[in-house]
Amino acid sequence: MAVIWQKQVGEKRYEVRKAGQSTRLYTDGVFHSQYNPDRPITRGIWDLLMLPAFFYPQGTIKRVLVLGAGGGAVIHLLHRYVKPDHITAIDMDATHISIAKRFFGIKKHMATLIEADAVEWLKDYKGLAFDMIIDDLFAENEGEGVRAVPLTRSWFVLLNRNLNKNGLLVANLFSAKELRDSAYCSDQGVAAWFCSAFTLHLPLFHNIVATFLKKESNASFIRREVRAVTGLNATVGQNQLQFSLRNITL
Repeated sequence: MAVIWQKQVGEKRYEVRKAGQSTRLYTDGVFHSQYNPDRPITRGIWDLLMLPAFFYPQGTIKRVLVLGAGGGAVIHLLHRYVKPDHITAIDMDATHISIAKRFFGIKKHMATLIEADAVEWLKDYKGLAFDMIIDDLFAENEGEGVRAVPLTRSWFVLLNRNLNKNGLLVANLFSAKELRDSAYCSDQGVAAWFCSAFTLHLPLFHNIVATFLKKESNASFIRREVRAVTGLNATVGQNQLQFSLRNITL
C-alpha cells in the first residue's frame, strides 16, 4: 500500500494511501475511510452505515444527514445505491473535507459538505427534517477510534428533533457496552420515540452499527430490499454482504 499524500496539521497527521484502485484515509493512524469505484462494497463499516436505508422501500429516503464525513465513503454508497435527493455531510475537520473532494471524488451534486461542529450545527439547524441521520462522529485516541459524542439523552433529543417522523437514526458504536450505556437502553422515554431497533455487525469488525427506526420493521424486509438492488444482491464473491442483524431488546 503506497502513501500518495500526507500532511501534518498541528498535532494531527493525515495520510491518503492507495492499494490498487482503493483509496484510504488515515488520521493519526486511525483508518477513517475506504472507497474503490470498481468495488464499492468493501465489507467495511461504511456498508453497514448505508444499509439501514433498506429498512424502507426504495425511494423513501429523500434527505440524509451524515455526521462525520471522513473521506466520504458512505456518501458514495448512499449516492450509488440509495439515491436520495440530497445528502448533507458535516465534518469539523477542514482537511477531511478537502481530502473527500480531492482524493475520494465527492462532487457538489453528490453532497453538500459543511465544515462545522456537528453538535452546534444541529442545535442551530432550522431546515427540513431528515429521513435518515447517520452519526459517525469519532475522534482518534492513541491510534484508536473513539466516539466523539456519547449517546446520552440530550444527544438523542437533538437528533430526534431533526429527524423525520418516520425516519431512522444510525450510529456507529465501538462496542456493545456503548450501546448498553446509551440513553436508548437506560431511558424509557428515549426508547419510546422509536418503534423498532436493530444492530448490524460484520465478521471482521468489533464495531456495532445501531439503527433506531420510527416505524416497525424486521430482518426479512431489509434482506428482501437489499436483494432487489443491483450491486448489493451478490450471493457469492467480493460483493457479497455478510452482515448479521439482531433486534435490540430492552
